[in-house]
Amino acid sequence: MIGRANRFHGYGSLRYAYRHGKTVRGPLMGLRYCPNPKRSDYRLAVVVSKKVHKSAVTRNRIRRRLYELLRTSLRSDQPFDLVVTVFSANAADAPIDELREQVLSLIEQAKLEQTVNN
Repeated sequence: MIGRANRFHGYGSLRYAYRHGKTVRGPLMGLRYCPNPKRSDYRLAVVVSKKVHKSAVTRNRIRRRLYELLRTSLRSDQPFDLVVTVFSANAADAPIDELREQVLSLIEQAKLEQTVNN
């Protein structure tokens, strides 16, 4: 799980990311990102709608898997707001290597720097 300093707090902060961010999309998810010069590190949210899957257990599984992948894939000193929106329930059953590949592809499309140990 990501630390408290890397989470969004309140709806207004997510609203800023949605309003000012740019989007890159993959087959299972999209990444909305925007620079935030007021911060010294990134903030991250993973959004999984009830339209993706009715079960809260499955939505939370998707969320936990993506948080861990993103936590290990991003450098901590990037002042960006990141919102990952999941579009497909296949993210719950997808192999972790496939999810990692898609996450890294989204990070690369957004031109964000990755950690060296990937």
